[in-house]
Amino acid sequence: MTGLLVVTAVPVEAEAVRAGLAGSPAKAVTVAPVGVGSGAAGAATARLLALAEAAGRPYRAVLSAGIGGGFPDRVEVGGTVLASRSVAADLGAESPDGFIPLDELGMPLDQLGGGILVDVDPVLLGALRQALPGATVGTVLTVSTVTGTAASTRVLAERHRDAVAEAMEGYAVGVAATQAGLPFAELRTISNPIGPRDRGNWRMREAFAALTAAATALGSVW
Repeated sequence: MTGLLVVTAVPVEAEAVRAGLAGSPAKAVTVAPVGVGSGAAGAATARLLALAEAAGRPYRAVLSAGIGGGFPDRVEVGGTVLASRSVAADLGAESPDGFIPLDELGMPLDQLGGGILVDVDPVLLGALRQALPGATVGTVLTVSTVTGTAASTRVLAERHRDAVAEAMEGYAVGVAATQAGLPFAELRTISNPIGPRDRGNWRMREAFAALTAAATALGSVW
């Protein structure tokens, strides 16, 4: 086996992870940017896993990593988050009474292999928590549209009371890993508070620095 596959959305996230792994004993870690959004991330991750398996060098686990938004009062900007599960927050249907999650629409999801959440592997999460004892642990939401108003933030926070952050790829990466029979986890560092869109509140430099620091810690235990 070839070890851990770390997938990010964009190259700059991959570079931050690689910078943290540089000089560490983590020889069996592959870092790859796979694209923004669930479609690109899920398809590209599945392809990487299939190619590795076909070559006789399958991965042992998959980590979705990158930056994301954090719910105010649940995690600080610049902080690190470890997902307890990854949830497809906007996968479902609208109705006059509000949003209906996919798993409440009456579809035979067990037969179809669907659902709105992917549980993180407890052993992998335990290793990450050991490496990053200061990280906040909670649900990470996967969204197709980044939350940008007070009203939508309030609705999302009320619907997912254990959610600490949102990003755009984790759930899809988790589905690809799960269908390949591999442990999955998600790590995010927080670049901005979820809420009214204000680029002045974004702290990209701090988030990338935190991502590099998290990768350094990861390299010490993997």
